[in-house]
Amino acid sequence: MTLNVGRARSREAGTCLLFFLALSVLPSCRATADRPAHASARDVALARETNETTGRVPANATLETLLRQNNVPTELTASIITAVRQVFNPRQLRAGETYRLTRTLDGLLREFRYPIDPDRLLRVVFRAPAGQGQPPFDVQVVPVAKVVDVAALDAEITRAHSSLVGAFDAAGEGVQLALQLAEIFGGEVDFNSDLQPGDRLQVLFERVTRDEGPSSYGDVKAAVLHTGGRSVTAIRYLDSDGKPAYFDEQGRSLKRQFLHSPLPFEPRVTSRFSYRRVNPVYGDVRAHLGVDYGAPIGTAVMAVASGVVESAGWAGDAGRMIKLRHGGGYETEYLHLSAFAPNLRVGGRVEQGQLIGRVGMTGAATGPHLDYRILKNGVHVNPLAELSRMPPGVPIAPEALPEFTRARDETMDVLRAQLAATPPHASDAPARVK
Repeated sequence: MTLNVGRARSREAGTCLLFFLALSVLPSCRATADRPAHASARDVALARETNETTGRVPANATLETLLRQNNVPTELTASIITAVRQVFNPRQLRAGETYRLTRTLDGLLREFRYPIDPDRLLRVVFRAPAGQGQPPFDVQVVPVAKVVDVAALDAEITRAHSSLVGAFDAAGEGVQLALQLAEIFGGEVDFNSDLQPGDRLQVLFERVTRDEGPSSYGDVKAAVLHTGGRSVTAIRYLDSDGKPAYFDEQGRSLKRQFLHSPLPFEPRVTSRFSYRRVNPVYGDVRAHLGVDYGAPIGTAVMAVASGVVESAGWAGDAGRMIKLRHGGGYETEYLHLSAFAPNLRVGGRVEQGQLIGRVGMTGAATGPHLDYRILKNGVHVNPLAELSRMPPGVPIAPEALPEFTRARDETMDVLRAQLAATPPHASDAPARVK
């Protein structure tokens, strides 16, 4: 009997204790419910399940050497290389390209990713665990997801940003877009010497954003260059062969027989064509039969027109020199080169804009530069004056002109609308698209 009473009292005391604890906890719970979640809740840090290694492909690396440098076992590396060969050449890695290797915390491989090009990605995905009769990994070349947006830019040449690259950089765009425009207008303008403060360029272009790899640029849809009191329009349109090309507002091709410059547009003119110039090496007065472009050693030199290589070798005071023969009785010469392009050979054909050599200071030269010359019917002529006399490009066929006019007007309307929504860069002046 005494035992039963003790147990009853014990249960009663336990019940009271639980009731007391509940009362002491409830206000705290009620206060927590009344406060904002961010004031009391704490983020729970979840343990990582994998480690990622991101690096850049070293010079002369292959996929095999890259995996070994990342401590992938030899047998597994050999199996991966064998499988990758079915979809991609494992020796064709691009130096400087970014790759990513994912491992579990205990060191097991989970994934390897390498961008083959802007549109394709090599993926090696490891199974955990591998199924019966299945290889331990899958190898795939998958498309890179991307979004293409159409954007507009109004950039001005100023004293602070006196080059196309500088103006585009000030406007937040990359050098690749500037290079595209230099190529489009290469037959109309010498970006080495023609641009002046107050000139501007308005452009409608594609911006490509990718899930893997850096963003880039797609096609330039249209552009208007205002320089030297004139405006030059470029409209992207398919030519008679169905290939994309650029035409002015009247439907004339912007492609000329000669580019205005054999160099990228950053260099400067350091000496012009003259029959009487004090030679900086010998100190006497003699003819200078070309245009000198000051540029760093190694700067790319391009063929200004399609043609055939007449000579490529050492030429005394001219140093390493290339001579090309073009149509219409024209020849061009490129002096003081530091190197010739690979596979350049006498008798071989080159295309307009093709790399033929590199700037140097070989022969009689006081500094790195390119001496560029034009001959017409065997006589040296002033390159800058001769280019200004060359005829405009081939026009669109009359029967195709109405369709071109419609496409031109639609594209220019989009450019105007985009510019109206985007303030001009480096200037408060209103857009002047025609």
